[in-house]
Amino acid sequence: MTAAAVRLHPAGPLEAGVVAALQQACFPDDPWDEASVATLAAPPAGFAVIALDDQDQPVGFVMARVAAEDAEILAIGVLPQARRGGIGRLLVDAAVTGSHDLGATALFLEVAEDNPAAWSLYKANGFFSVGRRPGYYKRPDGRVAALVLRRNLDGA
Repeated sequence: MTAAAVRLHPAGPLEAGVVAALQQACFPDDPWDEASVATLAAPPAGFAVIALDDQDQPVGFVMARVAAEDAEILAIGVLPQARRGGIGRLLVDAAVTGSHDLGATALFLEVAEDNPAAWSLYKANGFFSVGRRPGYYKRPDGRVAALVLRRNLDGA
């Protein structure tokens, strides 16, 4: 599946269950429930976007939150069968645009050190490393550090 076959849909409170199901499918080791998603993505500071395929089936999501001039991508994921087709880049772009529209001048996120595909996507989209959080992510065999990334949104 490619990004050309996908459309982005703003996710409101009614779609919190869809976003939670996507989050669980993408990150089964540390899923969020529907109530958590609804709280984290609640307007006016939070927002979520769902990627829908050409059959209107959800294949990815992004959730972000803005506080003053800083925004954070809370979670972003694409279903395994839909990866490597540009959908992640569309979702990052949606987070950049949404955060900028809400007044943010910088966008942050954490990425697991053992996820080079995600780090490559973020680096290609203007993110750079500003820190490291040891033991941040749970794994079946232990914990892995997170890299803290930033993208400046001036002129986003």
